[in-house]
Amino acid sequence: MDTHLHHDHIESHLKSSDLLRDIVIGMSDGLTVPFALAAGLSGAVDQSSIIVVAGIAEIAAGSIAMGLGGYLAGKTEQDHYDSEVKREYDEVEHLRHREIEETKEFFANIGLSEDLQNQATEEISKDKDRWVDFMMKYELGLDKPDPKRATKSALNIGLSYIAGGVIPLSPYFFMASSTDALKISVIATLICLFVFGYFKSRTTGVNPWWGALKVTLIGALAAAAAFGVAKLIEQ
Repeated sequence: MDTHLHHDHIESHLKSSDLLRDIVIGMSDGLTVPFALAAGLSGAVDQSSIIVVAGIAEIAAGSIAMGLGGYLAGKTEQDHYDSEVKREYDEVEHLRHREIEETKEFFANIGLSEDLQNQATEEISKDKDRWVDFMMKYELGLDKPDPKRATKSALNIGLSYIAGGVIPLSPYFFMASSTDALKISVIATLICLFVFGYFKSRTTGVNPWWGALKVTLIGALAAAAAFGVAKLIEQ
């Protein structure tokens, strides 16, 4: 049985982690996929206008797809929690003796004497709702998710994808030659990938310089592969 105590400051940290995770998911794909697409098309066409149209279409489709994925993940988390709550209420109602033993076991695991175990269990089991909340958190290790989490996740991921995708595409808005625009796009995107990888790694506890280099290399390889394939096909 999980005896980890969930304090308020930890719960706030977890909510911030959810936002950070959404931004990382959206921004990493938003920087990489449109960058690779623009680079690939630059190897096949000379007009930036074609790449702009294709890039905007990809960003629109990609942000919707990524946002939908975030929404479904959040909805699944909520549905899982709701189903576990329903099951816990049923067990409290029909398997009370077992729930009593599991509650006492929790208090035993944190070092309470048998008398205190009985007192604490008796006190908490007086209120069915409070008892279920207790078992959800400390038996199953589940905190109640934000009911708006699915929608927030969809928006966070989708908007982050758009923000990331605009960066590699922006030079093509101002330069007619796709080759010239690609040079600026490569520089701008690789710098952004490096900065993004650095801060992402710092927040996740990974060596920031190694993390930044890894994210940059992945983006560069994806763009180079797309450009090379386009050149091969063109020939």
